[in-house]
Amino acid sequence: MSDAARTLQTSDPAVLRALAHPLRVEILELLDDDGELTASDVAARTGQTVANCSFHLRQLEKAGYVERATPRGRQKPWRAAHAQRRMQADVQDPASVAGVAAVAALVVQREAARLVDHFAHPEDYDADWVSATTLTTARFWATRDELAELCRAVETLTERFAGRSDDPALRPPGARPARLFAAAHPEHG
Repeated sequence: MSDAARTLQTSDPAVLRALAHPLRVEILELLDDDGELTASDVAARTGQTVANCSFHLRQLEKAGYVERATPRGRQKPWRAAHAQRRMQADVQDPASVAGVAAVAALVVQREAARLVDHFAHPEDYDADWVSATTLTTARFWATRDELAELCRAVETLTERFAGRSDDPALRPPGARPARLFAAAHPEHG
C-alpha cells in the first residue's frame, strides 16, 4: 500500500461528510481488514449491489480515503489510502464539529453492535477466550489535561501489536484477531 504508512489527518467538513455513511464506514473497515477488494467483493460481503458499492468507493476516493490498487487482469481492486485516519474537529468550525460527530456516531454504533453480538454468543468461544474479554466502564473526576493524557495512553495500548495484520510471521502461536473499543469523555452538564 503506497500511502498506508501515512495517517490521514483531517478536520475538513467535506472530507468528514464523505465518510458519514454507514456503508462507507463498512467498506473502509473491509479494506482495512482485507487489504484489497473489488467492488464485486465489497458487494458480496455487504449484501449491496455492485453499482451501489462502486458509487460509494468513488465517493471515498474523491475524499482521499481509498485509492485504486494495481489491476489484476480484469479485476480492478481498491485499497485504503492510509493505514490510519485521525479526525480532529476544528472547534472554530461548526461543520467540522458536526462532521466528526456524525462519523464518530457511526463508528460507535458499529462497535457497539459488534460487542453486543460478541456477548450474545459466548458459545462461539472457549472458556479461556471468554475470560480474556472485558467490558469496563468507569466514572471519575478529571481535569481536561488529565482526560487528554488518558486518551493518549489508551491510543498507545495497541502499538505493541503493530504490523501483525500485514505480516503473519509477527503473530505468536494462537494469536487471533481482536478489537479494542474505548471511549473517554467528559459528562454533559
